[in-house]
Amino acid sequence: MPHIQRRPAPPQRPQVPPQSQGYDDRYQGGQPGYGNSPEPGYNTGQVYGGGAGGGRGGGGRSGGGGDAGYVQGRPAPDWRRRIKLGALTLVVVLLVVSVSTYFWADGKLKREVDLAKVIERPEAGDGTNYLIVGSDSREGMSAEEKKRLRTGSAEGKRTDSMMILHDGSSGPTLVSLPRDSQVEIPSFKGSESGKMFQGTGRQVKLNAAYAEDGPELLVRTVEFNTGLRIDHYVEIGFGGFAQIVDAIGGVELDIPKAFKDKKSGADFQAGKQTLNGEQSLAFVRTRYAFAGSDLDRTKNQQKFLAALAGQTATPSTILNPFKLYPTMGAGLDTLIVDKDMSLWSLANMFFAMKGVTGGDGTSMNMPISGSANGNLVWDKAKVKQLVEQLKNDEKVTVKGN
Repeated sequence: MPHIQRRPAPPQRPQVPPQSQGYDDRYQGGQPGYGNSPEPGYNTGQVYGGGAGGGRGGGGRSGGGGDAGYVQGRPAPDWRRRIKLGALTLVVVLLVVSVSTYFWADGKLKREVDLAKVIERPEAGDGTNYLIVGSDSREGMSAEEKKRLRTGSAEGKRTDSMMILHDGSSGPTLVSLPRDSQVEIPSFKGSESGKMFQGTGRQVKLNAAYAEDGPELLVRTVEFNTGLRIDHYVEIGFGGFAQIVDAIGGVELDIPKAFKDKKSGADFQAGKQTLNGEQSLAFVRTRYAFAGSDLDRTKNQQKFLAALAGQTATPSTILNPFKLYPTMGAGLDTLIVDKDMSLWSLANMFFAMKGVTGGDGTSMNMPISGSANGNLVWDKAKVKQLVEQLKNDEKVTVKGN
């Protein structure tokens, strides 16, 4: 009898429990597939509920096509929140930089002039009055710089220019005080000794007051001879002046007429041109090239300082740290101010100076009536009217020389 070989039975698919049968019924009824039955389905690595109709108890969350599970999409970015966070970060950074800059700059100011030592002061008027002094101080300058800037090597320091800047609601007014002005030295208290010196009616050049007892006596003399109270004092030397100009990249100036001066080193052609620090110092110091001597020089000084302030107090300088910090560093290192001067007051002074040549600003020389012994004599009536207008913060109508 021939041997008949049976075909092996085809493998059976694992049975899926009926959908209607609950978990507890399957377990208690001896449903296969729970660890003690050879039937596969739960212990073969197959994921329960991975099919199209999967999920315990039916109704799986996956879609068709045999996807193994639900994949949640990444949420869209919250741009509004990101913008707010970025703006807040920028504000904090700007605040930190501003505060740091303030304390850095404030620490550089040399508050060396004590106006509390000035006696018998006039009453304060409206607005703010600054006495701005350019001195011939060579402090901190090397021998090479003195030679290049033609400053000479004299010891000590003297006033090379003096101006009163009034900042008020009627517009800024800049009044130059020629250093050859004839004034009376009043009684005063020595700035160092504290000793009282009685006035004897001495008539001297204005710059002699500074040479005799420094800034405090200069302020006392200006107040005594004008009747105008000085609120703040600002002084800058030769070296600092040139450094500021170089730090901002030069000052553009329109020179109406060519002139030369061997003593100051000035050699200028007519027309618009950009002056560097050395040329700028020569321009404001030139005296002997003009027939009008000191009066013409003070007009040039006013013109230049207004241009300097106009080109310094601009967004291109203030908002550019590569120009702002060198400019502030050059200027603040050499500025000497009174003990009550704040950075805010100093900034106001620069902006007022900028406004002198524009809008309601006025620039003038102190009114002169003549000369005596080579000194310029002020016109007392006009000076009195000018001072009253400044005190009352009125529009200045007085004309200077």
